[in-house]
Amino acid sequence: MDEIKEILPDDRYDIELLKNVYPSDWKNPEPAPMYNIVVIGAGSAGLVVAAGAASLGAKVALIEKRLIGGDCLNLGCVPSKTIISSSRITEEIREASGHGVRVICGAEADFPLVMERMRRLRAKISRHDSAMRFREMGVDVFLGEGRFTGPDTVEVAGCSLRFKRAVIATGARPLRIPVEGLDEAGYLTNETVFNLTERPRRLAVLGGGAIGCELAQAFARLGSEVVVLQRGPRLMDKEDPDASAIIHRTFERDGIRIILGEWALNAVEVNGSEKLLHLEKGGEHDTVAVDELLVSVGRSPNVEGLGLDAAGVKSDPRNGIIVDDYLRTSNPRIYAAGDSCLMLKFTHTADAAARIVLQNALFGGRKRLSALTVPWCTFTDPEVAHVGTYEHKAEKIGIPLDTFTVPFSEVDRAVLEGEEEGFVRVHVKKGTDQILGATIVARHAGDMISELTLAMQNGIGLKKISGVIHPYPTFAEAIRHVADQYNRTRLTPRVKKLFSRWLALHR
Repeated sequence: MDEIKEILPDDRYDIELLKNVYPSDWKNPEPAPMYNIVVIGAGSAGLVVAAGAASLGAKVALIEKRLIGGDCLNLGCVPSKTIISSSRITEEIREASGHGVRVICGAEADFPLVMERMRRLRAKISRHDSAMRFREMGVDVFLGEGRFTGPDTVEVAGCSLRFKRAVIATGARPLRIPVEGLDEAGYLTNETVFNLTERPRRLAVLGGGAIGCELAQAFARLGSEVVVLQRGPRLMDKEDPDASAIIHRTFERDGIRIILGEWALNAVEVNGSEKLLHLEKGGEHDTVAVDELLVSVGRSPNVEGLGLDAAGVKSDPRNGIIVDDYLRTSNPRIYAAGDSCLMLKFTHTADAAARIVLQNALFGGRKRLSALTVPWCTFTDPEVAHVGTYEHKAEKIGIPLDTFTVPFSEVDRAVLEGEEEGFVRVHVKKGTDQILGATIVARHAGDMISELTLAMQNGIGLKKISGVIHPYPTFAEAIRHVADQYNRTRLTPRVKKLFSRWLALHR
């Protein structure tokens, strides 16, 4: 409990948060003789399994050693999107003159108030994940560290729990990197950055992936001088190169310094109140001075200390719990879900995997992980959303594609909103309208991608989408325009000739 308190500013909102997700006066229940399901980890996946199983009448135990709600509520989605919202509003006010709105005094973010708002809203949302709420559902909630002691037993806080099925949902943590002086200098991760109450004047972000880019832009718009260090040729290098280029240009307009390429961080040195980052690239040396360093270079699954050997569960440090397509581990009684076993470490994939586990573990179902169509979104401004394959990946495995792209400069609503930089891009199997992948770059790309995900999941092609009326004027019209592009490819010279003849006969 002391370790948990140390990661929070401990104001009234964090007191409310802890009351919900790790109450200091909590008393673990007496264990039942046998549980249908024991869930280790009360993050997104674990909560979905526990709530779903309890609603079906199963006897459920839920074990959590830190904060119920996991990363999403406490250290990830909820706090990050809250401060991103504040940063977007700040930027909109600064750009108001471009819309004919005169802002007399300009806009300046009050960083302590931004963070206080985040803590207030996080505490409010935490009620949905509270220990008491799950107890009221009929779940036996155990606060403490769970550890397998055999193929069908788990120990927690001195109690032994027997189970018919168990689920490992222990999540992941920020990846540590071995850099001289880094630990001594101190650094931020997603587990600590939201504890800040004062804005860092100069912030370095190590890593140009989704988390790094989201927070870099948010802090820049909230008033920090930000530098992003990304090894490789571009930011967000897993995304479409055109999408990465738009984010790069946006970051430069936001005043963010970007360092790309094959540089190395050799050491971090403390010099008074600042941290000196010693970089090397091509034999040349550079030093970047900052007040805070945010490390965001990947995630590592939480598999240590679980007694996996005693349970006969195989894992590896990089990929986590080893599961089959049904999310079963090497012990057929035990399943896994969420960041502890999935390559795509998102809240919505954890939720989807948990639903697969529920059906397979409780009812002997045969639901497959590989059957999922998984979209994702990076919540920069503009957002970058994607589902399915990328052009370069399809090319690598020999799948021919036809690609259709509509820039938002050709979409009336985007022009009216002043948000012309972005696009909708859809890949279909060559010669067909079968959608294999899509990328959207737009202010609300994360909301728009679901239409294409729904189409892919249900075998709906571009031909049918072209017949769906989209309200005018909306950003989603871009998807209809993509479908219209596909339809125009069906007008071969022969079809056009036949159509011309028909018109001539019916004049």
